[in-house]
Amino acid sequence: MNNSAIMTRVTGLIFSLLFCGSNTSYAQSKSADLKNWPKGASPKEIGGRVAARFVATPHTNFNKPGPPRVITYPESVAWYGALTFAKSTENKALVKQLSDRFEPFFGAEAKMIPTPDHVDYSVFGAVPLELFKQTKDKKYLDMGLAIADKQWGPPEGPRVKEESHDFYNKGYTWQTRLWIDDMYMITALQAQAYRVTGEKKYIDRAAKEMVFYLDELQKPNGLFYHAPDVPYYWARGDGWMAAGMAELLSSMPKDQPNRARIMKGYTDMMASLLKYQGKNGMWNQLIDDPEAWPETSATGMFTFAMIKGVKNGWLDKEIYGQAARNGWLGLISYINQDADVSDVCEGTNKKNDRQYYLDRKRNTGDLHGQAPILWCATALLSK
Repeated sequence: MNNSAIMTRVTGLIFSLLFCGSNTSYAQSKSADLKNWPKGASPKEIGGRVAARFVATPHTNFNKPGPPRVITYPESVAWYGALTFAKSTENKALVKQLSDRFEPFFGAEAKMIPTPDHVDYSVFGAVPLELFKQTKDKKYLDMGLAIADKQWGPPEGPRVKEESHDFYNKGYTWQTRLWIDDMYMITALQAQAYRVTGEKKYIDRAAKEMVFYLDELQKPNGLFYHAPDVPYYWARGDGWMAAGMAELLSSMPKDQPNRARIMKGYTDMMASLLKYQGKNGMWNQLIDDPEAWPETSATGMFTFAMIKGVKNGWLDKEIYGQAARNGWLGLISYINQDADVSDVCEGTNKKNDRQYYLDRKRNTGDLHGQAPILWCATALLSK
C-alpha cells in the first residue's frame, strides 16, 4: 500500500472513531437497527457528502488518462445513485445540480452520450429515466426509453458478434455476454423503463435475462465466478449481481412468472455472503479468501442488497439487519475528509491467477466505490 493509501485509510479510521465515540463501530453495531446511527454516520449526512462530491467531480474516464470521449458506466451508476439519494431526501437543490450537469448533452456535449451498443454504455439510460421520474420533463423520457428499446432491438453496429443474433432470436438482449457485471447494467436500465412507463415488457425482459444468467453462472454455494474459466469469486463482480437482483426484485410484480426463481438466486447468494463478512463489516477482494484485502465497492453493493432485502421483508430482519448495519459502518470508515472512499479495486478484467486479484490497485475516490454508498444511503432512508 502506498503512502497516499495509508493516509487515506488512517483518516478513515479517525473519522470512524469520531462517528462512534470511544467504542469501535463494530461494538456499537451489534443490532439490526437501520434507523438510528452514531453521530456523523447517518445515511443522510454521508450520502449528502458523497453526492456533493459527485456534483463537484468532472466527467471521468474509466481506466484511461485524459478527458473522456463519452460518459462511462461508473459515472452513470453514481449519477443514478445521487439522483435517487436526492429524491429520498427531497433535496430539490441537488436534483437541480444533477440535471444541470446533464443539460449540455442536449447541446454542446451531445457527443458524450454513449452509443447504446454495449451493456456498459446502455446503463447510461437509467440516468435520464430517473431525471424524468423527478422532473417530468419529456425530453429525458424520450432519451431513456430510446436506449432501453435499443438494448432489445435487432443487433447492429461494430460490436455485433455471431452469438448476438442467437441471443436476440431467443428473446434476450443482443448485448448478452454472460459476464456477471451485466446483471446490474441491464436490469438497472430495464427496471427504470418499467418504473416510468408501467409497461410489463421492460420488467419481463430483465427477469428473463436474469434467470438465464442465474441458470448459467450461479454456483451451488450461491456465488459467481468472475468468469467460467476463472474460478475466483471476485467481490465487485459478485456485487453487480447482488445489486442487480435487489434492483429487479424491488420493482417486479409479485405475480411475475420468474420472480420465485430470481428470489431463490438472491436469497442463496445473501446466505453465502453472510458467511464471509468480516468482523469489521467488510467483504474481501476475493470473497472467500481470508488473505485478501477488504474492498469497499463490493462491500457497498452487498450491503445495499441486504438493506433492500430487510426493508422489503425478503430477508430475516435480525440476522441481515445486523449484517447490513455492520456493512454500512465498516464501509463509511473508509471515507476521508474529502468524501472519497478508499480501497476501491481498480477496473479488473478476468485472469486465472489468484495473485492478480490480490495485487490489484486500490483507488481512492473511484466512482465504482462512490456509487454504492449513494445506493446504500438511499435504501437506508427508504421506508
